[in-house]
Amino acid sequence: MLWRTYIRGFSTYLRIERGLSQNSILAYSKDVEKLALFVYKTDGDIGLQQLSIDVIRSFLTGLHQIGIDSRSQSRILSGLRAFFKYLLIEEVIDNDPTEGIEMPKISKKIPDVLSIRDTKILLEGIDLSKPHATRNKAIIEILYACGLRVSELINLQIDHIFLDVEMIKVRGKNDKERLVPISPRAIKYLHFYLMERRISPISESDKHIVFLNRRGRKLTRHMIYHIIKTTATEVGLPYKISPHTLRHCFATHLIEGGADLRTVQELLGHASILTTEIYTHINNEYLRETIEKYHPLNQNNAPD
Repeated sequence: MLWRTYIRGFSTYLRIERGLSQNSILAYSKDVEKLALFVYKTDGDIGLQQLSIDVIRSFLTGLHQIGIDSRSQSRILSGLRAFFKYLLIEEVIDNDPTEGIEMPKISKKIPDVLSIRDTKILLEGIDLSKPHATRNKAIIEILYACGLRVSELINLQIDHIFLDVEMIKVRGKNDKERLVPISPRAIKYLHFYLMERRISPISESDKHIVFLNRRGRKLTRHMIYHIIKTTATEVGLPYKISPHTLRHCFATHLIEGGADLRTVQELLGHASILTTEIYTHINNEYLRETIEKYHPLNQNNAPD
């Protein structure tokens, strides 16, 4: 019962004091609920004051044993630390049981990226005579031209598009806003879609949203994934492609072209440049492959 009360208070703290999004609040609360269930099953009715570092370590070990990867473990531990910080502020506990526990080491997974050639095939292979093709074309063009997250795309608002200066205003994680340039090519297809949108049904509640479904409602994340996957299949690309693939392509192709890492960080809306640095690894791999392919000493007919 006490756990439930403090989790509700924790959710309020995250919303008011930390300004987190509803999705982040739900994720953090569920992580604390996982710990509460673990404590109940292993130690019965142990109080929050009695939680020790050993209990937390056992909990994290259990996560590992059931196959939860280090990245997810790290996120869960972050949620628990926020929870115990809240309990310290409320003077419910005297010590933080997560203090002294190191974050799990996370191996940096290099994301899949399309070549520039395959990206062009995806962009140019859309049959504009099909239903909703104009909208889908604009979606894919903007994802690649601006490097948006799928959540940023589906929440893009009409009054956040500034075609006269070729910019869009994007609301990213934790409601942080940033301005991102939009290319003339993406503007062209967005303009075609907006003309079509004017004569389509529009729900009053979603009239401020740019991309709508056939009923005039805001598109879901699932629908964007479906659009990308279907388009990739139709143009004959044999890869598993998601909206995030286009975000990775945006960043990687910029860096391969010589863009500054700090600039790419700003465009992607990354809070830390450490997150953006993953693309330097992709770039290094690209450079290695280029040397292997084009350096004369790597050719089959290279002189002895």
